[in-house]
Amino acid sequence: MTVHQSVLSTIHCINPHCLSPIQAWGNNFCQSCGTPLLLNDRYIPLRKLSAGGFAKIYIIWDQKTQTERILKVLLESSPKALELFDQEAWILASMRHSGIPRVETGDYFHLRKRNRQPAVGHSSQWFLPCLVMEKIDGCTLEEILEQYPQGCPDFYVINWLSQAVEILWELHRRKIIHRDIKPSNLMLREIQPSTLTKSSLSYSFHHQRKKRGQLVIIDFGGVKQISNYRIQPRETIAKRSTTRLVSPGYSPPEQINGGEIGPFTDFYALGRTCIHLLTGQYPADLEDPLTGKLKWRQLKPVHPALANLLDDMVSLDVTQRPATAAEVQVRLAKIYRRQKRSLRIYSLATLATTIKNLLIAQLKNLSENINRLFFTLSKIFNQIVSGCVDTIWEMVLGAVGGSIGATFGLIFAYWSGIGDRLASIFTNLIFLVWDVPLNIGPEILVFGLAGLGTGVGLTDVGGLGQRRRYGLAAFMGIIGYILGGLCWQFSQVGSSVYTTKEDLIILEIMGKLSVGVATGVITLGLGLRKHNFIYTLIVASLTAIVFLGLEQLNIVPELFLQFSVVNHSQPNLLEFFASITFFSLLGCIGGFCLGVSHYVIIPILRWLGLR
Repeated sequence: MTVHQSVLSTIHCINPHCLSPIQAWGNNFCQSCGTPLLLNDRYIPLRKLSAGGFAKIYIIWDQKTQTERILKVLLESSPKALELFDQEAWILASMRHSGIPRVETGDYFHLRKRNRQPAVGHSSQWFLPCLVMEKIDGCTLEEILEQYPQGCPDFYVINWLSQAVEILWELHRRKIIHRDIKPSNLMLREIQPSTLTKSSLSYSFHHQRKKRGQLVIIDFGGVKQISNYRIQPRETIAKRSTTRLVSPGYSPPEQINGGEIGPFTDFYALGRTCIHLLTGQYPADLEDPLTGKLKWRQLKPVHPALANLLDDMVSLDVTQRPATAAEVQVRLAKIYRRQKRSLRIYSLATLATTIKNLLIAQLKNLSENINRLFFTLSKIFNQIVSGCVDTIWEMVLGAVGGSIGATFGLIFAYWSGIGDRLASIFTNLIFLVWDVPLNIGPEILVFGLAGLGTGVGLTDVGGLGQRRRYGLAAFMGIIGYILGGLCWQFSQVGSSVYTTKEDLIILEIMGKLSVGVATGVITLGLGLRKHNFIYTLIVASLTAIVFLGLEQLNIVPELFLQFSVVNHSQPNLLEFFASITFFSLLGCIGGFCLGVSHYVIIPILRWLGLR
């Protein structure tokens, strides 16, 4: 991670007694206390990272390497604290291991203040011991443990244990004891807890280069250089004069009591750290109040060889602990081989589970698609059935209404005084349309009442989203059927006036369209909610086409496919039933064309963009 000067506007004074430590970028000296802000001619303090009882930690900018680094400033002025700080700097500078923060030659120095007068109430020390070290970008195992409150997976912990032991081997061969191994002092390079995955932790500790997921031991402030040590039984450990450093829950008894320390001291703290990582429980909470031993195995079932190793490492008797890092590595190698076999089995099981879950997901998707398909088909089927039922009812009631209306029309027109009076009224009344004489007689009453009955019948169905308006439907039925009948009469009489081929073709077309005129006009009165004129055009066209098809196929006698006019006082039986059949057929076909329009043609037109 690097920071450019243009990104920052302030820097931080490292004088612990400075009253105004935040300073503007570019100042060489603190404007409040006079402390230099360019350290060792290359480092610029950016911000404070943390503070403890003995030292403060800062992030600094190295102008030479253009990278961020860590600065540790000693706060304690006692000779012993200075001796330990010198020892930490010397040890880190002498180590060249990727699991230990790197310190270059010249990175340990004393910063002299410009103002040598001590502040009131503070030490007279006028220099600040400073140690610059590599900045480890990553997170601590303590932070990772927060993501695993029930404990980390054992293959993570074995990996971390292997790396920690390899680093301790490097320290112990130089007779250096860390004395403060715990989760907060173990870091993983380039790892963030939120992005933690198994692959991100797959670091091989045989490689000495920096790599993502590599373990690093930090905080060497408590290290101790030993000359020789001799493992003695717990009861006979002699008290020695030493600087005591204790981390509750992790430090062994000999370190707490000031006894002789050695590699076994670090192994004890490392063992307790691993148990904490495995169980998620603070080690002190797992201690038996009578024996002081840790009771943890029931909380986290792991391989017996690993559990035995950790129990040996945290034994209260130092003679039961591993004596060297090499001994731990040998036992870890056996565990690793067994774990590798288990991981292969685990990988196969995981693969099988993944395949099973994938198949289940695919079957679930297939099931959902089939359900959606069935739902769609069911909806289509229901709509088809509903459309068929509505259309059949339209056909039936249209036919019934037309036949009843025609029957009453024939009776009133030819077997009652109404027909005679109507005939006498229209006997001398001649309508001239384009010079064509039209004689209106009793048949107009048949047309009107047949249209009335058809309109009432089609309205009474109530399908197609209709509003039942019987009066309007009856009126439009009368108008439509009378207009249709007149169109048919005009086509029949007009041939005596118009004799050209083109005119005769037009008159023939008019005769064929007469049935369409009747059903088209009646459609306007059926109370359809939308697209009334489109319905009218479609129904009129379909009706004419159906009648033309029936005529061309000779399925129905021609007498039953046209408006009939009785030229004498009363119709004979054939003319009577032919007229009733025609109007019944016209109402039936009109109902059929309405259903086709509503359930087939209009939806297609809407799909094409009709609004």
